[in-house]
Order: sequence, then C-alpha cells, then structure tokens
Amino acid sequence: MSERIDPQYADLPGWRGRANLIIFGADTPLGKAFDVALIIVILLSVVTVMMESVVAIRTQFSGTLWTLEWVFTLLFSIEYILRLTSANRPLKYARSFFGVIDLLATIPTYVSLFVPGAQFFIVIRLLRILRVFRVLKLARFLSEADILVRALRQSRHKITLFLFTVLTLVVILGSLMYLIETPENGFTSIPKSIYWAIVTLTTVGYGDIYPQTDIGQMLASVVMIMGYGIIAVPTGIVTAEMVATGRQGGTGRHCPECDTRGHARDALFCKYCGVSMPDLTV
Repeated sequence: MSERIDPQYADLPGWRGRANLIIFGADTPLGKAFDVALIIVILLSVVTVMMESVVAIRTQFSGTLWTLEWVFTLLFSIEYILRLTSANRPLKYARSFFGVIDLLATIPTYVSLFVPGAQFFIVIRLLRILRVFRVLKLARFLSEADILVRALRQSRHKITLFLFTVLTLVVILGSLMYLIETPENGFTSIPKSIYWAIVTLTTVGYGDIYPQTDIGQMLASVVMIMGYGIIAVPTGIVTAEMVATGRQGGTGRHCPECDTRGHARDALFCKYCGVSMPDLTV
C-alpha cells in the first residue's frame, strides 16, 4: 500500500511533493529515517574534521580524510539543493535558521580550496543536530524553557549592574596590584594587572603571573575570597527571578494570543480570551 501524502504537500507536483514529505516530514517513517541518517552523517563528518586536526592521524590518513570530507560535502550540497527545490517556499527556507545553517555547513570545504584551513569551520555542522528535537518530537517541550528566558530577561538590569560593578572592582584591584608589585615581579602594566585581577577573582588561577610580596599576597587572598562570593551573585539573581516567574504562573502553558500564563497542560482554550490552545498531544 502506498504511503498517503499529507494535504500540506498536495500542492507540490510529482517528485517535489514526495521529496518534501521525506525531507521535511519527520512524522512519517521515511522522514524520520532520513533525519536519523542525516544526523549520523553529520556526526561522522565532524569526527572526520576533528581527526584531521590531529597531526599523527592527518599524516598517515590524509588522503582518506580528504576523500571523506569531499564525499560528506557533496552529500550535504545535494541535500541542500533538494531542500531548496522541494520546499513550499524556497526563499523562506533559505532565510530560516536551519536554511542558513545548512548553507554554512557546505561552504567551508569549498572555501578551503582558496583559504587553507577553512575546512575546520565545518564543525558548524553540529548545529544541524538540533533537528533531533524534531525527530524525537521534543520541540513541544521547548516551551518549558520559556520560564528561564523570562527570568533572564527580567534580571538583565541587575546582571548588567553587577557586571559593571565587577568591572570597576577589577580595575581598582589591578591598579593596586600594579603599584604594590611593580614591573619587576611580572606586573608590567595596569592592563596586565587587571588581567591578573580577573583571573583571580573568577577563581580560574592560570598561575602565569602572581604576587611575590607579602602585601601583594595578602591582597590576592582577599580577592580570592571575594571571588567565591561574587560567583554566587548572578546565580542568586536569576534563581530569584525564576521563582518569581513560577509564582506568576510562568511554569504553565501560555496563550499564543494574549500571552496569559498558568494554563493546565490539557487546556483546550484560553481561560481569559477563549482562543484555542496548541495541541501538545501530536
């Protein structure tokens, strides 16, 4: 029995409708198989590029890696052309997020013919694995991340003020350390001393530059202790906003029309404006 074509593809003639159903239709067996195969090929192509960056592997298998990369590039080029020709709106697809990513995934290998080393930008193909959300039908759960987005948006002013305060603090601490340690101990300039203050305050501690005087080490100890407290500040700000957003109903579904939140997951209509709610069961 032949596979039934969804009505949304019925206006595409012949092979275009069939190709559209397979390439863009993750709800069909063939569409899901196509997306799974595409994700596997993407992973293999990225692994190939990573292996090529290893000198020992590149020296021994340079010809094989070069051949594989061009095979993957040609496959992605053909796939991109098929997506353009089978899309309902080719220009809309080309300007979409995945359309741009699909194009960028094919360009680096061609550019490497003129710019050596450009092929390593092929790792951008990893972004195409975001299609796994469509394959596994996880896209409907992405709305749950809306509470985090809202919390970040509402706390942006506090975080901006916090970052400005930290920036002012590292400038002061760096300048003090420059005066205390002097260039003889490695603090050759105020910018380099500020770099030390940032590395120390964030508890990274590269160890490429460090105070050698008693006063400098005392100041460094204070900066280290301050670092532990400062790291917790942005986390607390965002957490507080997330809790506040949750109390306002931010964890529930929201109406696409009036954006009111707090609806039950099985709600069919908005309890405020009456608009039909998106179906989460498909």
